[in-house]
Amino acid sequence: MKRLHVHVGVENLDASIRFYGGLFGAPPSVRKSDYAKWMVDDPRVNFAISQRGGRVGVNHLGLQTESAGELEVIRAQFAAADSAVVDEPAASCCYARSDKHWVLDPQGLAWEGYRSMGEIRHFDHDAPDARDTPDANRCCPPSATLAHACCEAEPASATTARWRVTGAHPQEQPSRAPIVVR
Repeated sequence: MKRLHVHVGVENLDASIRFYGGLFGAPPSVRKSDYAKWMVDDPRVNFAISQRGGRVGVNHLGLQTESAGELEVIRAQFAAADSAVVDEPAASCCYARSDKHWVLDPQGLAWEGYRSMGEIRHFDHDAPDARDTPDANRCCPPSATLAHACCEAEPASATTARWRVTGAHPQEQPSRAPIVVR
């Protein structure tokens, strides 16, 4: 079964936790010094907030799956929507290890399809000797390929981001089928 994922950058984590805790009627299921997540059942949504990357507002959207088969269907839908799908197997991000696929919509908003396979101790790594400092470029959409995406402090315009990903202007891209979630 799939779940919509929304990640929002916030300015004040404690105030945001109070607000969203009231909105969802429950405390977060995951709470860290820079991150919180609610797994809401009605509607089915994985709603996360963080203070990573310096941006406030919608960080990225996604579709979370429970199986590798569902993730392959989402990857195929991403490919039907845009040929520039970025695959990120065994990624460490948002206190979890996940297989991920990324795509940008025509506005440059990053969409993530993923399946989480376990928790990690730090936001973007699990190694005891790794740096435990915020590094926006080591997590979320791969910054080398999705240049403006969720965790970068200075987002590029959607047009610039599309050029970096596909090498072509968005208006030159052929029309693609929409992502259909069933």
